[in-house]
Amino acid sequence: MLPKRHSIGIVKILLIAWIVAGMLSPFAADAAHKNRRSAHKAAHKIHKISKTHKAQAGKRGKHAKRQPPPVDRQSANYADLVMEARTGRILHATEPDELRHPASLTKMMTLYLAFQALKSGQMHLNQMLPVSQNAASQEPSKLGLRPGQQIRVEDALLGLVTKSANDATVVVAEALGGSEEQFARMMTNKARALGMKSTVFRNPSGLPNSEQVTTARDMAILGYALIYHHPQFYPYFSRVGFTYAGIRHNNHNHLMSRYRGMDGIKTGYIRASGFNLVASTVREQTRLIGVVFGGRSAVSRDNKMAVLLDQAFAKVQHEKAARVAEAEISGAVDYVMLPSQIPAFSPDQPVTVASRSSGM
Repeated sequence: MLPKRHSIGIVKILLIAWIVAGMLSPFAADAAHKNRRSAHKAAHKIHKISKTHKAQAGKRGKHAKRQPPPVDRQSANYADLVMEARTGRILHATEPDELRHPASLTKMMTLYLAFQALKSGQMHLNQMLPVSQNAASQEPSKLGLRPGQQIRVEDALLGLVTKSANDATVVVAEALGGSEEQFARMMTNKARALGMKSTVFRNPSGLPNSEQVTTARDMAILGYALIYHHPQFYPYFSRVGFTYAGIRHNNHNHLMSRYRGMDGIKTGYIRASGFNLVASTVREQTRLIGVVFGGRSAVSRDNKMAVLLDQAFAKVQHEKAARVAEAEISGAVDYVMLPSQIPAFSPDQPVTVASRSSGM
């Protein structure tokens, strides 16, 4: 038990502390209130500034001119060419004669030979073609064909155009050439006949093969040949998609949906080539054929093609407005040597097709 004097001392200390606290409490409460008001004002100010910035940004976004989508820097595999289809005049080119891997642009030649066979009567759109084990085992993209199955010629061709289906491609190649290897020789021979001097085909699909090469100039020639040699079949390249076995397959050429006047033709990609595209666009009386190799992505490739075509159309329109005669510009630019006429189909060409009795 504490001594009496100590107890009195503690009571005094507590009493003094209570008095002092009572005296200071109004000041402390007032300070706390002021702090709360300052914090509230600061928060309100920040919110107001933020709201103003958002409104200004929205206003700028609403009224600012839309900027074009970015175009990737050129890759090591990059090449391009834009030509005026009527004359073959090259309006723009980057490395047009450097060897590149065509990837699925290869299918353009497969389709060219198929169209030729249709025109000659060697093949019919409703004819049924057999699916081999080799065709069914191809790597994607595919329609999912099974060995022993049959597919109608027109469905196979639409599979090439839209889905870029490798299984359907081999079905067509085996029907026309007997084997992939023989058909690839036919493809290379036809390339030479069309004036595609640098192109070598080793398979009909464009799947990786180090010896399968082409150039931007050669692909422009092939694009021209498809449009002007087979005009009754070229509209296939404008198909947005088609349905096979209950599955919808959309065209890989997405640029057609957003670039005015574009009506084909083919995309391609393998790792060794990057993203490739041959495209044709017609506005008024002018048709341009563009080729891009080595895009870093499908979107950047499409953006690059759009920019090149815009520039080429602007150049042509400027020349028309200035009434520049063709003779005045012919000496200053390069030309693609276009095939002047449709190469004759040779009956001696080693071609085998599925039995016509299986057609519908």
